[in-house]
Amino acid sequence: MKMTVSPESAARMACRASGLADRSLASLHHHATSVFLLAAEGVVVRVSPISQQRRLATAVSVTRWLVANNFPATEPADVPQPLACEPYVVTFWRHYPQSGHGAPPSGRLGDLLRNLHSLPSPPMTLPRYQPLASLKAAVESSSYLAPNQRAWLQERRQELLNSYGELDFPLEHGHIHGDAYPGNTLWDAQGIRLGDWDEAAFGPREIDLANTFQGVRFGRTSAELDDFSLRYGYDIRQWPGLSVLVGIRELHTLGSFIRRADYGDMNAAKQLSYRIETLKNGEKQAQWGAA
Repeated sequence: MKMTVSPESAARMACRASGLADRSLASLHHHATSVFLLAAEGVVVRVSPISQQRRLATAVSVTRWLVANNFPATEPADVPQPLACEPYVVTFWRHYPQSGHGAPPSGRLGDLLRNLHSLPSPPMTLPRYQPLASLKAAVESSSYLAPNQRAWLQERRQELLNSYGELDFPLEHGHIHGDAYPGNTLWDAQGIRLGDWDEAAFGPREIDLANTFQGVRFGRTSAELDDFSLRYGYDIRQWPGLSVLVGIRELHTLGSFIRRADYGDMNAAKQLSYRIETLKNGEKQAQWGAA
């Protein structure tokens, strides 16, 4: 019988292979990626599906380049990585303790993105941004989704892709974070860093702005959006394509919930069904939970 490797087992194997003692390994959280803290080493261990190996290799390379160019990205640990531990791939990152600070203000992400977009092109090839590519596979392979949910998601995905194909992007194309939203910012001793670079890509700059505006689903205020826009130097609310990008972001967020529901996570399944219903009903102000 083939043994199932858990994310924790993969994290421990990868630590030992990298010369890191795994005794202090403790779980931080689990969503699309399982995240652990190796407290004794001051290292965060991220365990992702093996299908993400190429993207994670890019994330490690691009963040090393960003840090070398004085951009405050979360820094990869100084070990060979990513490390494959099938069916997972493991990466190691410097730990930035957050206790007692509260979350960084949403507007500060505007500063980070303005600085990121003003940098010269990185020396490595980035994948092209492909909206909703991963969602297609998640929807088609899901064992949880009901037939009517699957059909609606496929139809809505194609509708958004058709609209996306007709957009003009005033900020043009370049290197983007790809998953930039305030939840991916962290305090450090010097200020604020931007983390979670798994979706770094070459694409429209507007992608990095729209995610923050989708955050009204989680209580983000108009004042926070005003501050974000002021700090970035451009108010995307004046651009007619914002609603399309927000729609793409909303569908994109369903992917991890679909995969978790497939594995029997009932909290994720409940939130997934709620999000699909609010989207189908056009409830633009409905508040979502993180689950």
